[in-house]
Amino acid sequence: MALAYIFPGQGSQHPGMGKDLVENFPAARRVFEEVDEALGFHISRLCFEGPSEALQLTENTQPAILSVSVAVLRAMETEGFPKPEYVAGHSLGEYSALVASGALSLTDAVRTVRARGCYMQEAVPAGQGAMAAVIGAELAEIEKVCREASQGQVCSPANINSSNQVVIAGNTEAVDRAVQLLKEKGAKRVVKLNVSAPFHCALMMPAQERLATDLEALSLDDLHIPLVSNVDAAEVRKAVDARDSLVRQVSSPVRWLESVELLIHQGIDTFVEVGPGKVLSGLMRQISREAKSLNVEDTASLKLTGANLGISQG
Repeated sequence: MALAYIFPGQGSQHPGMGKDLVENFPAARRVFEEVDEALGFHISRLCFEGPSEALQLTENTQPAILSVSVAVLRAMETEGFPKPEYVAGHSLGEYSALVASGALSLTDAVRTVRARGCYMQEAVPAGQGAMAAVIGAELAEIEKVCREASQGQVCSPANINSSNQVVIAGNTEAVDRAVQLLKEKGAKRVVKLNVSAPFHCALMMPAQERLATDLEALSLDDLHIPLVSNVDAAEVRKAVDARDSLVRQVSSPVRWLESVELLIHQGIDTFVEVGPGKVLSGLMRQISREAKSLNVEDTASLKLTGANLGISQG
């Protein structure tokens, strides 16, 4: 078995997440104690109790998902889960992956992603940006349509999730034009997403510039476990390269399909999604039917995945 841990960055936040881990694993409880102290408010309470509206704000969503992901990871470690050969993260998930790799402290990570969320939210006034998921269209065709729909505005692929699923982002009017064109050209399904900002496109450059200053001051070590960065779909082992990837990913597309394909090419045959939800596990099934895809988000799934991996648990 060759193992990679993959960390989610979207679409899985809900009140109650992380709560039963804290009740069952002291290591998970310590994670939330550390992030509450680092942020100066109880993100733990927001994760456990909501309200959903507050949890959906990207400045809260990002540290919440990271906190739960690291809490899951620490619980797995106490239960004797093996060290992975590689780590990777989808967008925000790259910060969780860097914590797992030993390159970034939890305190620094959670403070940085809280700021990242604020910067991204503030980069584009509400209503002026949009994202849409495109199912069943070729990437080359989507790129061509985005260029056609731009008309002097921004419209481009934002998440290349699988050969069957690409998310586009940009100015609302340009994305609306692209949605219409893609439907006319026979895309199986095109759905506008309920998001607070148009992530991973050129409209995020103001956020990227602000975050670059924060990341420059951040203490990052070389990685103990290699990372496949989502901005380049390339292996990263050095702190300087990890920092550069975190900067550029803000306005660049998430190359998730290529990242997973690289991991498979490197011999990875088992992927464990570490964190809330099963978004990446769903994408894994689209990318490869041969690779084993598991997830851990709570005590029940931890025990199930542990048994699947042959780990004897107390």
